[in-house]
Amino acid sequence: MEARINGIKLHYIDTGNPEALPVVLIHGMTFDHRSWNSQIELLKQNYRVIAYDIRGHGKTDVVDGQYTYKMFVDDLITLLDYLEIDKAILCGLSMGGIIAMRTFEKYPDRIKALILCDTRSDADSNETRYWRENSIESIKKEGLGPFADEFIELCAPQEFVKFPEELKIIRKTILSSSPLGICGALLAQAARPDMQYLLPQIDVPTLIMIGENDYLTPLALSKIIHENIPGSELKIISEACHISNLENRDEFNKYLLDFLEKIKL
Repeated sequence: MEARINGIKLHYIDTGNPEALPVVLIHGMTFDHRSWNSQIELLKQNYRVIAYDIRGHGKTDVVDGQYTYKMFVDDLITLLDYLEIDKAILCGLSMGGIIAMRTFEKYPDRIKALILCDTRSDADSNETRYWRENSIESIKKEGLGPFADEFIELCAPQEFVKFPEELKIIRKTILSSSPLGICGALLAQAARPDMQYLLPQIDVPTLIMIGENDYLTPLALSKIIHENIPGSELKIISEACHISNLENRDEFNKYLLDFLEKIKL
């Protein structure tokens, strides 16, 4: 499905029970909505499930490649308006988790609950900003191949990989992406603000999930989020790195369903 919003064509799926509690799945940088396929199949039996391609990713328009998190948030809220959804549960992984927190910052009345997966609330360190700068330079000079290899190794180091076929699909997704869109996401990531001030203000049910071997967003960062969001839950996904919803989908899905069932009560 496509929605014409904010001057772009945004690709999304809307499946499950249209009268049920809406759950919006927000993918990470370089991925698209298909990274949530396991969760979509799981949730559509009892929930209304919306998954979409963030600006510059998947089948959503790339436009000028100059992105900010404010744009990502406004795209999401405008999509909810388009779908006539007043309040939703936001489930985001990595960059998607930051979009979920920024959405709460700007539109708290639109959020029923948050599920923050393998994400962080702090701003980039200088070291990480330099990595993003170098990645943009590499993409412009050499294309997406070298970046894809490096990024996948950061997300799922080889010593922990238990899902090689899924990684091949992820690499294919990255290579089929727009270089301009990936560079735009890297710029938005480098420029994002520190969100730690917001955490104590989050007053909706919140689940935090993190792969035990996540290198990109280490467990310590999820503990900071958990310790500062009142009443939040923290679940550590065993035998998983940064893409925990794929690497250990059974455990991830169990915690996800348990949390959602409590929200329904």
